Amino acid sequence: MAEITAAAVKELRERSGAGMMDCKKALAESNGDIEAAVDWLRAKGLAAAQKKSSRTAAEGLVGTAVSGTKGVAVEVNSETDFVAKNEQFQDFVRSVTAVALETDAADAEALSNAAFPSGGTVAEKLVSNIATIGENQSLRRVGHVSVEKGVVVDYMHNAQAPGLGKIGVLVALEGDAPADVMQPLGKQIAMHIAAAFPLALSADDIDPALLERERAVAAEKAAESGKPAEIVAKMVDGAVAKFAKENALLSQPFVIDNKTPIADVVAKAAKEAGASITLKNYVRFQLGEGIEKEETDFAAEVAAAAGA
Repeated sequence: MAEITAAAVKELRERSGAGMMDCKKALAESNGDIEAAVDWLRAKGLAAAQKKSSRTAAEGLVGTAVSGTKGVAVEVNSETDFVAKNEQFQDFVRSVTAVALETDAADAEALSNAAFPSGGTVAEKLVSNIATIGENQSLRRVGHVSVEKGVVVDYMHNAQAPGLGKIGVLVALEGDAPADVMQPLGKQIAMHIAAAFPLALSADDIDPALLERERAVAAEKAAESGKPAEIVAKMVDGAVAKFAKENALLSQPFVIDNKTPIADVVAKAAKEAGASITLKNYVRFQLGEGIEKEETDFAAEVAAAAGA
């Protein structure tokens, strides 16, 4: 049986909102697996809806840039937030974002091999930065959006510098509506995306593995209701449909009024403009999303270093 640490209990409490003893039991039942423990708590009705955890466990910066009808977001990680405030590191992220926009690099590997403006490749410049700044850094991911006709809008939540911050969003609006209509619409939708954290553009785009996980949790919870099998099946289908609706951008209620679906917000803007507007795509990068950062005990580290 895996050791149940205080750090694991704390993380599970933050993830689920459940009580400490319930979290300890869930971890014991799940052999210390945090994700399985979250599902166990939800199946037992001991946790509210699963929190959409974008744990900002890694440091660094997200960069965004737009040129004409295309835009790019790039994430570069560092070990500490101190480096993220370093001008050399910020200049690097800004330059790498510009390179990604110019070259249309499809992923981090392609971007690493692209030419850096001051010479060499992006990867070589990164190695140089690590040597001079004295801290490990990595180019993690790249995301692109584009339209044939329309606008691409970028938004940086709590920007640390122009185009640099911890949550970067790109919104692609396709259509014939004038830019002075689509730009503010795109900005509002981008702010919604930053806050609401949709998992996909539409319900059909949500990762099937996520839907199956929700179905398994719903099935276990519904089975404990004691209702007939046909009712249980409908309960499960309803729970999965609700999850998809809540996590698809087009069906999420707009954060400004908390009731109008984003699809209707776009349709209304198009009707008022007398021209077509389609929300084609989006990118949302939150710094460190999905990365687990090792918890360390500073006092223990000092004692170990001192030979205690």
